[in-house]
Amino acid sequence: MKIFPAIDLYENKAVRLYKGDYAQMTVYNESPVAVAKDFLACGAEQIHVVDLAGAKFGAPMHADTVREIVEKTGLFVEIGGGIRTIQTVEAYVRSGASRVIIGTSAVEDEKFLREALEKYGDKIAVGADIADEKIVIKGWLEKSKYGVDEFLEKMQNLGVKTVICTDVSKDGAMKGANHELYKKLTEKYSINFIASGGVSSIEDVKTLKKNGVYGAIIGKAYYVGAIDLRQAIEVAK
Repeated sequence: MKIFPAIDLYENKAVRLYKGDYAQMTVYNESPVAVAKDFLACGAEQIHVVDLAGAKFGAPMHADTVREIVEKTGLFVEIGGGIRTIQTVEAYVRSGASRVIIGTSAVEDEKFLREALEKYGDKIAVGADIADEKIVIKGWLEKSKYGVDEFLEKMQNLGVKTVICTDVSKDGAMKGANHELYKKLTEKYSINFIASGGVSSIEDVKTLKKNGVYGAIIGKAYYVGAIDLRQAIEVAK
């Protein structure tokens, strides 16, 4: 299993939200590049980056920061947040991002998603953010028309290989991941699922690995010292 330590970007700082609430934001580091270097020093090979401003406003706000992280660490960087056009995808790929995550637009703009998949294949992932058994969009501010299975079946049929799946109720809450959900999805679909939200202990990492989950995102647990990232990466291997 792959570990993706996370950097959430807002105003060029590394921050975290509580359950997606922009009013409950904590700034953890003024330098996202310094955080990425810490991840590298802990043995990370890939990181998960979210442009929170992009997710909120629908346009990329941190392309230069992503480029700097790639140039100064050489890490595999997956980036999401506010990716609505093929031009944005192209810009992130040119900046060195290894994978681009399409969230809201995967729900609302099938033509764009198809175009991105046709052009970039495995470099495209989809974000499936779940609240009350529905897919939520626009920085978790709105519920979509899709139920979880309906949406994932559609993504599988379109050829999506990687889905970052977030249980919004668990995100930032430090109460463990939704293991039942990830186990069920991993068994049901031929998709690589990356678990996001609530991964807050080494036991979470062990359970996700045992259940065959492809990857896990570690965010707040790293920043508050609840998980030793080096240990998590070794356990995941």
